[in-house]
Amino acid sequence: MSSRVDTRRWLIQRVSAMVLAVAVIVHLGVIIMATQNGLSAAEIVGRVQGNVGWMVFYIIFVVAAALHAPIGLRTVIREATGMQGRWPGFISGTIGVLMLIMGLQAVLRLYGV
Repeated sequence: MSSRVDTRRWLIQRVSAMVLAVAVIVHLGVIIMATQNGLSAAEIVGRVQGNVGWMVFYIIFVVAAALHAPIGLRTVIREATGMQGRWPGFISGTIGVLMLIMGLQAVLRLYGV
């Protein structure tokens, strides 16, 4: 693999990690604050369901996870199995696409899109 592709993967991994760090903190913070105020999961969903801002937030969250995880998984597959060539990328890329599809379906269904 060329160093250019490796550099691009490295950059995507780092940028998506930064996005995920913020998204996880916001997500967990909102859940903790809401549950401490006595809201149930159904009430929380009811409050965010009509809010386009939260929908965009969760779409960004899903895309960042779907970009970040396969890059790390590709490395784990290569190191754990000794597998080389295109297979580690194919396997991890397939998982990333599935994560993206399932995550976007969940967000869009939650928001009724």
